[in-house]
Amino acid sequence: MSGADGIAGNGGVFDVADAAPSFPVAPESATVRRRAAFSSSFAGLDSHHASLAAAGGHASRRRRRSNDDSLRLIDDLTNRPMDPLFSDSRLAQRHVSAWERWATRVVVFVICIAVGLYGSAFVQQLHTDPRKTVRQNWASELEAINTQFDKLTAEVGSLQAQVTDQSNKLGDVGRTGTMVQDEMMTGAVPVKGEGITLTLANPIAADGNDDGTYHRDNTSSQVKVVTDADLQMLVSLLWQSGAEAMAINGYRLGVQTSIRTAGQTIMIGVNPVQSPYTIAAIGDRDTLADVVGSKSQPALYASFAAAGIYPQVSKSKSITLEAAASGNLSYAGKDE
Repeated sequence: MSGADGIAGNGGVFDVADAAPSFPVAPESATVRRRAAFSSSFAGLDSHHASLAAAGGHASRRRRRSNDDSLRLIDDLTNRPMDPLFSDSRLAQRHVSAWERWATRVVVFVICIAVGLYGSAFVQQLHTDPRKTVRQNWASELEAINTQFDKLTAEVGSLQAQVTDQSNKLGDVGRTGTMVQDEMMTGAVPVKGEGITLTLANPIAADGNDDGTYHRDNTSSQVKVVTDADLQMLVSLLWQSGAEAMAINGYRLGVQTSIRTAGQTIMIGVNPVQSPYTIAAIGDRDTLADVVGSKSQPALYASFAAAGIYPQVSKSKSITLEAAASGNLSYAGKDE
C-alpha cells in the first residue's frame, strides 16, 4: 500500500480519511498570510492529525477546547498585533482639509518671522551703548552754544567798532594815546600791522587719535602731539619779544583768554581749535621770527622733530586781528 492511502503501525493498517481533523479556525481569525503550496494537487490537500485510535485502537479521540486561552493569545498575536488603544486613536483622527493645513503653515510662518524680528531688535538694543546717544546730544548742544557765542562775539565787536567810529566823529578829547594802546593790548579793538605767522601741525600718525588717552602722557606707545603747554610756551616767547597782539586760529588773545585742554581738545577761551595751529602775532617781524626760530630754540625744535612736528614761520607785512571776546565784570569797578 502506498504512503498516500494508509499508514502501517503496530501490525494494523488505517486510512488517513478516518483521522480526526485539526481544530478549525474561525473565518474572522484566519491568518492573513497563508502557506504557499507549489504542487499541482495542492487543492486536494488537507491537514489531519493521525488518529491514536486508528493507530493503536485503544486511545480515545481528544479534541481541543474552543475556549483555550493559549489559542486565543496566539490568535491575537497573529491576527491582531496592533494594540486596541492605538487602533482607536487612529480611528479617532479627524480628517484635515488642505485649506486648514496651509492656513496653519502660514500662521506658524508669520509667528516665526515676528518672533525673529522682535528677537533681533531686542539683541540690537542690548548691544547699543546708551552713553553714545547722550554724548551725541551733548556734542550737538555744545556746537549750538558755540555757534551762538561766535555770533554774539561778532555782534559785540561790530558794536564796539561803531562806538569807536562815533567817538572819533565827535572828537572825543578824553581818548588819549595811552587808552588806545591799552585797548589794543587787551584785545578790545581790532588791530592791523606787520608780524609773523607760526604754524604747528600734529604728526600724521596722530590724526584721528580717539583712544580716550590723555595726549600729554609721554609713554612709548603714545604718539606725541601739539599740546596746550606748547602753545602757551610759544605765546609767552612772543609776548616777551615785543608782540603787541596775537591770535590762535583766528581767536584773539585778550586779558580773559586762556589756553587750556578740555579732554582731547585744546580750547582758546571757550572756542575749540584743532590741528594745524596757527599763531598770528603783530610786532617787529624780524625779531619775532628770530625768537621762535630754530637757531634761538634748538632744544625745542629737536623735541618737535623727534615727535614728527615741524613748525613753520612766515613773515607778513600786514596782519589783521579781530577784537577779543570780552566778558562782563561782576566784582571789579573803576577806582575814583
